[in-house]
Amino acid sequence: MLTLPFCNGETFQIFLDDFANNRPDELKVVVLDNGAFHKAKRLVIPDNIILVFLPPYSPELNPAEKIWAHFKRDFSNRVFSDLNLLEEYTCDLCCNLETERVKSTCNYKYVRECSFWSNI
Repeated sequence: MLTLPFCNGETFQIFLDDFANNRPDELKVVVLDNGAFHKAKRLVIPDNIILVFLPPYSPELNPAEKIWAHFKRDFSNRVFSDLNLLEEYTCDLCCNLETERVKSTCNYKYVRECSFWSNI
Protein backbone atom coordinates (compact mmCIF):
# COMPACT_ATOMS: atom_id res chain seq x y z
CA MET A 1 0.00 0.00 0.00
CA LEU A 2 1.18 3.49 -0.79
CA THR A 3 0.07 6.75 0.73
CA LEU A 4 0.67 9.52 -1.76
CA PRO A 5 -0.04 13.23 -1.42
CA PHE A 6 -1.92 13.74 -4.70
CA CYS A 7 -3.91 11.94 -7.37
CA ASN A 8 -2.13 12.90 -10.55
CA GLY A 9 -0.19 11.27 -13.37
CA GLU A 10 3.11 11.43 -11.51
CA THR A 11 1.83 9.71 -8.38
CA PHE A 12 -0.14 7.18 -10.43
CA GLN A 13 3.11 6.29 -12.21
CA ILE A 14 4.75 5.75 -8.80
CA PHE A 15 1.87 3.45 -7.87
CA LEU A 16 2.12 1.48 -11.15
CA ASP A 17 5.87 1.03 -10.84
CA ASP A 18 5.64 -0.07 -7.22
CA PHE A 19 2.75 -2.43 -7.99
CA ALA A 20 4.62 -3.93 -10.95
CA ASN A 21 7.71 -4.56 -8.83
CA ASN A 22 5.71 -6.41 -6.17
CA ARG A 23 5.69 -10.00 -7.44
CA PRO A 24 7.05 -9.02 -10.85
CA ASP A 25 6.24 -12.42 -12.44
CA GLU A 26 2.54 -11.94 -11.71
CA LEU A 27 0.14 -10.41 -14.26
CA LYS A 28 -1.93 -7.64 -12.66
CA VAL A 29 -5.26 -6.47 -14.05
CA VAL A 30 -6.29 -3.06 -12.72
CA VAL A 31 -9.89 -1.87 -13.13
CA LEU A 32 -10.05 1.91 -13.37
CA ASP A 33 -12.54 4.68 -13.77
CA ASN A 34 -11.81 7.39 -16.30
CA GLY A 35 -9.94 9.76 -14.02
CA ALA A 36 -7.70 12.04 -16.06
CA PHE A 37 -4.58 10.90 -14.21
CA HIS A 38 -5.35 7.26 -15.12
CA LYS A 39 -4.91 8.24 -18.78
CA ALA A 40 -2.04 10.71 -18.54
CA LYS A 41 -0.04 10.74 -21.78
CA ARG A 42 3.29 10.38 -19.96
CA LEU A 43 2.34 7.13 -18.22
CA VAL A 44 4.50 4.12 -18.93
CA ILE A 45 2.44 1.01 -18.23
CA PRO A 46 4.67 -1.82 -16.98
CA ASP A 47 4.56 -5.03 -19.01
CA ASN A 48 2.98 -7.02 -16.18
CA ILE A 49 0.02 -4.64 -15.75
CA ILE A 50 -3.13 -4.47 -17.84
CA LEU A 51 -5.42 -1.47 -17.38
CA VAL A 52 -9.15 -2.06 -17.90
CA PHE A 53 -11.26 1.09 -18.09
CA LEU A 54 -14.89 1.13 -17.04
CA PRO A 55 -17.45 2.95 -19.17
CA PRO A 56 -17.72 6.65 -18.31
CA TYR A 57 -20.10 7.62 -15.49
CA SER A 58 -20.58 4.08 -14.19
CA PRO A 59 -19.39 3.94 -10.58
CA GLU A 60 -21.86 1.10 -9.95
CA LEU A 61 -19.58 -1.14 -12.06
CA ASN A 62 -16.44 -0.28 -10.10
CA PRO A 63 -15.57 -2.95 -7.51
CA ALA A 64 -13.49 -0.41 -5.58
CA GLU A 65 -16.62 1.63 -4.85
CA LYS A 66 -17.98 -1.23 -2.75
CA ILE A 67 -14.77 -1.40 -0.73
CA TRP A 68 -14.92 2.37 -0.16
CA ALA A 69 -18.52 1.99 0.98
CA HIS A 70 -17.34 -0.61 3.51
CA PHE A 71 -14.64 1.80 4.72
CA LYS A 72 -17.06 4.74 4.87
CA ARG A 73 -19.33 2.80 7.23
CA ASP A 74 -16.34 2.26 9.50
CA PHE A 75 -15.53 6.00 9.44
CA SER A 76 -19.03 7.08 10.41
CA ASN A 77 -19.21 9.27 13.52
CA ARG A 78 -15.45 9.32 14.05
CA VAL A 79 -13.38 12.44 14.56
CA PHE A 80 -9.65 12.64 13.94
CA SER A 81 -7.66 15.42 15.55
CA ASP A 82 -5.17 15.54 12.68
CA LEU A 83 -4.43 14.08 9.27
CA ASN A 84 -1.73 11.75 10.60
CA LEU A 85 -4.28 9.94 12.77
CA LEU A 86 -6.66 9.71 9.83
CA GLU A 87 -3.88 8.28 7.66
CA GLU A 88 -2.93 5.76 10.34
CA TYR A 89 -6.56 4.69 10.72
CA THR A 90 -6.99 4.34 6.96
CA CYS A 91 -3.78 2.33 6.64
CA ASP A 92 -4.93 0.00 9.40
CA LEU A 93 -8.25 -0.54 7.63
CA CYS A 94 -6.49 -1.37 4.37
CA CYS A 95 -3.87 -3.61 5.95
CA ASN A 96 -6.51 -5.56 7.88
CA LEU A 97 -8.83 -5.98 4.92
CA GLU A 98 -9.23 -9.71 4.48
CA THR A 99 -9.09 -11.38 1.07
CA GLU A 100 -12.47 -13.01 1.68
CA ARG A 101 -14.03 -9.59 2.41
CA VAL A 102 -12.71 -8.27 -0.91
CA LYS A 103 -13.97 -11.33 -2.79
CA SER A 104 -17.43 -11.18 -1.23
CA THR A 105 -17.73 -7.40 -1.61
CA CYS A 106 -16.47 -7.16 -5.18
CA ASN A 107 -17.92 -10.36 -6.59
CA TYR A 108 -19.67 -8.78 -9.57
CA LYS A 109 -21.23 -11.15 -12.06
CA TYR A 110 -19.84 -9.08 -14.96
CA VAL A 111 -16.31 -9.61 -13.60
CA ARG A 112 -16.71 -13.37 -13.24
CA GLU A 113 -18.27 -13.76 -16.69
CA CYS A 114 -16.26 -11.20 -18.63
CA SER A 115 -14.84 -12.62 -21.87
CA PHE A 116 -11.70 -10.56 -21.19
CA TRP A 117 -10.47 -13.24 -18.76
CA SER A 118 -10.59 -15.98 -21.40
CA ASN A 119 -8.05 -14.00 -23.45
CA ILE A 120 -5.41 -14.09 -20.70
